[in-house]
Amino acid sequence: MAHFDLQLLNTLVVIAETGSLSAAAPRLFRSQSAVSEQVRKLEDACGKPLLIRGKSGARLTPAGARLVEHARKILALSEAAYRDLQGAQLAGQLRLAITDYFRPAALPAILKRLRDEFPRLQLNVSILKSAHIEEEADKGTFDIGLSMNILDGERSSRTGRHGRASLRREPLRWITQETFTLPTDRELPLLVLPATCSLQRYITKSLNDRAIPYTIAHSASGIGGLHLALSAGLGISCLNESAIPDGMKILSDTSALPALPDVEFHLLPPRQGEAAFVAEARDMLIEHLR
Repeated sequence: MAHFDLQLLNTLVVIAETGSLSAAAPRLFRSQSAVSEQVRKLEDACGKPLLIRGKSGARLTPAGARLVEHARKILALSEAAYRDLQGAQLAGQLRLAITDYFRPAALPAILKRLRDEFPRLQLNVSILKSAHIEEEADKGTFDIGLSMNILDGERSSRTGRHGRASLRREPLRWITQETFTLPTDRELPLLVLPATCSLQRYITKSLNDRAIPYTIAHSASGIGGLHLALSAGLGISCLNESAIPDGMKILSDTSALPALPDVEFHLLPPRQGEAAFVAEARDMLIEHLR
């Protein structure tokens, strides 16, 4: 009977989530060449290509996308069966606060996978601004916070990293709709989130520091609204790589805009006296969200 190797399926899922073999390698604790060999074995087993590789990374073929959908279910069932036999079912109510910049397109699938794998876990998810998550961390309004830190040196040292569990690091990009042309004779039309957003404050400070004229052409209440404004061609914005929607172009070849740092996503440190269930859930989230 033909069957799939779970390790090979996991490799394909991680590549799909990270966007390249080089980014997947450290998560899989393998060299890039070993990851490539695993992809080759899986493609041989399927009899068709699963990935299209290019300078910007790797993307799934239609067959690869179908297999990833199956693979996520298979891996979740395998993990659930193991936990069940080990008597390690995670059960309880968990309040999770997540920054709206964290993988907005992939987050629903991640949460569904958690629900399928841990059916006794009740997840209450709030999508909030990073600054609010940081401010509320010790007030007990949520159990675990997932925040974003802008790695610009000053902010990184001010925020600190003690006790934080790093999940992923991404570059920030200046972006706009594919047909939009940067104006040269007037202020930049800037699309932002509210002033309470730390990234919005960072963007406007960067432009002010370099005396680059701009106007707030649109202020959205969340990432969904910002995506709509970008798709309508109302101006330019700045987003971390995994939050960039389809149909955008990256403004990487212009000196008219400030250079941008990376951002890092992390889980906030455990609170003093944290329940054992929350600590167990934090370990589970680190495994699934990285």
